[in-house]
Amino acid sequence: MPQFDLHEIAFPTLTGKQVEQLGGCTGVKISKHAAGDVLIQVGDRNFRFFVIRSGEIEILDQSGDEPTTIAIHGPGEFTGDVSHLTGTPSIFTAIALSDCEVYAIAGDLLKQVINRCPDLGDIILRAFMARRQMVRESGTFIGLRVIGSRYSPDTFRIRDFLAKNLVLFTWTDLEANPDVEQLLKHFGLTEADTPVVVCKDHVLRNPSNRDIADAIGIHKVLNTAVYDLAVVGAGPAGLAAAVYGASEGLNTVVLERTAPGGQAGSSMRIENYLGFPTGLTGSDLAERAVLQANKFGAVLSIPAPVLGVTFNGGYSVIALDGGDTVVAKTMIVATGADYRRLEVEGCARFEGSGVFYAATPNEVQQCRGANVAVVGGGNSAGQAAVFLAGQAQRVFIIIRAGDIYKQMSTYLARRIEQTANIEILVDTSIERMGGNGSLSQIDVVNARTGERRTIPVVALFSFIGATPRTEWLPKDIETDARGFVRTGPAVEHLSDGISRREPFLLETSRRGVFAAGDVRASSVKRVASAVGEGSMAIQFVHEYLKEM
Repeated sequence: MPQFDLHEIAFPTLTGKQVEQLGGCTGVKISKHAAGDVLIQVGDRNFRFFVIRSGEIEILDQSGDEPTTIAIHGPGEFTGDVSHLTGTPSIFTAIALSDCEVYAIAGDLLKQVINRCPDLGDIILRAFMARRQMVRESGTFIGLRVIGSRYSPDTFRIRDFLAKNLVLFTWTDLEANPDVEQLLKHFGLTEADTPVVVCKDHVLRNPSNRDIADAIGIHKVLNTAVYDLAVVGAGPAGLAAAVYGASEGLNTVVLERTAPGGQAGSSMRIENYLGFPTGLTGSDLAERAVLQANKFGAVLSIPAPVLGVTFNGGYSVIALDGGDTVVAKTMIVATGADYRRLEVEGCARFEGSGVFYAATPNEVQQCRGANVAVVGGGNSAGQAAVFLAGQAQRVFIIIRAGDIYKQMSTYLARRIEQTANIEILVDTSIERMGGNGSLSQIDVVNARTGERRTIPVVALFSFIGATPRTEWLPKDIETDARGFVRTGPAVEHLSDGISRREPFLLETSRRGVFAAGDVRASSVKRVASAVGEGSMAIQFVHEYLKEM
């Protein structure tokens, strides 16, 4: 396999011809700056992309106590990272180190340049992704600060929201950091104020997810125009629909209640996804898909919980939490499914402080060197167990079935059997959970032998069943007995009363409304199939639009 120098990818030097090509694009302006001029300030929104013709620009990380130089760009080099495409605030400051002359490109124009000049676009995109990877791997960038207790469900909620949305942040644990009192005093806070999120210039006390989204720029103000396509849900199916829809010229909006990636976004290793023989994480897949969707002009707004939908003149009128509405000619339901809550004594009390529904580095921080339990026998549970085994002292997999091979892929089941610190408890269920403030033990029973056992654990990860997120849909969109959306041949009739044709393969019982991914009845619950359905739905969207 070829070896890549991440630094070379992150900081390429454009040739003179490439710089001229950029400079010749309509709307690109030449600007001159004196030494010391601030071109980009950390926290700026809609900041410009600069290509240096002459002079030098210094890139600074100002998130810590003292500014740190990240890079110095010279002629042929350029500023920026993925924030240009996602619309989030700049995480760096750019200052003219000497008198310099630059090409200045606004954010919307940059997207056009990337799409119209594919060779240049590839260089810029690769650099943006490599720069963000280097920041994550450096371990020195502070970003946002989250200060709160490991035992606080709100602290976990905030950390979980930031992590799932790939926002760089540092968590200061009240129980583990000896300098926390001094840090709180520095910001004029006490422990009673926590959890808090400290942005560059202000403090958010126990903010809601919406408050955080507004502060970091991922909640987009949606326009009042009629969209060609509204995608509800940003899991693999929804993101695929957004990429294909936007790339084919559809004015596309994506409405997501929490974070991109869906259930797949929490997977630490997807090994059976075509084209990735060594696997990839769900967050990597989601991040790349979000960049693609933004590159082609799709609008992604988070959090944007959908409360319901009505229909007016063939258009979908989507009601959002907060009173806003989105109107679209077509809609794709890609809300996926949630893992079911364990109906076990004590479970609700420990959610966010010991009971989790995903296994990522965010949850694992409090599990190192301790016992943990995983409930469920599917691939998600298996992937979580393997990941946790690398951090925890012992992992207990608890399944009601008598055989782990019943629902899990063979390669994964074999790997689990070969992992020394994973113990599989078959024919077993949990009776109750206990602990003082946080989870410390679970009581289990073997249904075949009747044996009862108390297992000390600091965390339990639940991956059982799936409940479709369809409670917001109107009754005239047909669902099966479990709430999954019927499509195509499974639909009894189209409900608008004017169409004589049969529904398209992924069309629901309402003309112009489609479903893709795990939310769809009889779908194959795999990442690849969800991506396939999301992309395939766009063809049917085009067919429907021809009818309007």
